[in-house]
Amino acid sequence: MNRVNPQPAAPLPHPPTSRPVESLSGLIERVTFFNEENGWSVLKVKAKGHRDPVTVIGSLPSVSPGEWVTAEGRWIQDREFGLQFQAERLNSTAPTTKEGIEKYLGSGMVKGIGPIYAKKLVAKFGEQIFDIIESQSARLEDVDGIGPKRRKRIKNAWAEQKVIRQIMVFLHSQGVSTSRAVRIYKTYGENAIEQVQANPYALAKDIHGIGFKTADQIAQKIGIPHDSLIRACAGLSHVLLEATGNGHCALPLEFLKDEAGKLLLVDENVVTAALAKTHADRDLETEKINDQDLVFLPALKRAEAGIAARIKNLCALPSAYPP
Repeated sequence: MNRVNPQPAAPLPHPPTSRPVESLSGLIERVTFFNEENGWSVLKVKAKGHRDPVTVIGSLPSVSPGEWVTAEGRWIQDREFGLQFQAERLNSTAPTTKEGIEKYLGSGMVKGIGPIYAKKLVAKFGEQIFDIIESQSARLEDVDGIGPKRRKRIKNAWAEQKVIRQIMVFLHSQGVSTSRAVRIYKTYGENAIEQVQANPYALAKDIHGIGFKTADQIAQKIGIPHDSLIRACAGLSHVLLEATGNGHCALPLEFLKDEAGKLLLVDENVVTAALAKTHADRDLETEKINDQDLVFLPALKRAEAGIAARIKNLCALPSAYPP
């Protein structure tokens, strides 16, 4: 297994954040490490203005040798791995040179093409090969060894890569970092754009590491109104979730409304309408305990009831202790 160095091993002379953000671009010569779960990558890049290949670390949804990479970030000095460019934002695009195209196609990124077919395809179509795959794929069968079945695999794999790139461009335009964008893509797949546009607040529930505030920023960028019900509903759930950090399974109804109002900065009638909707959708549940209305997240309410039922059952059993 390849080694990976997710964080600098030793303190730096100056904190990385104190250094100015720089840009870097170049051809990916080798993918040293790639984590399919979160997109964490360690790349060797033949970068502009550098004689030797440089190490670039950051997150990408997919990556392959031969791609052209652009990065924004800072240089760090790692005690074990040396000088590296730590990218805060990392993008890769299909290569444009024959050398890069052959390396890219031969990497296995596009199913149905290996090093041998990559060489044949570039020799036959040159820099036009990507346009051929996308819009004139029947011509691929002019290459010896490529029949209808392999041609279809190549075309489908290329279309999948294109969808991934479109999703990443959309998420970046909404201010989403690459590492978070990778998690969003891994969760929602090719429907990521539609899912985020329909309800960005679902990100806080579905994606580890994304909270209400991040989802709210994305929502504002895509034009969801400040006083929308979807935002208010998400705010209510967020207040209850935050309360669990202090050991609470529920909050008094009026207290919840006050806290949600402070968070959302909206009129009380918006919060009241959101409460009605969350109850109708069974996203929140209310129970009267000691003459006080308490609002629960459903999972916690079930957990409390389940614990109480198990304790009651245990109490009803005869003692197993000896006399």
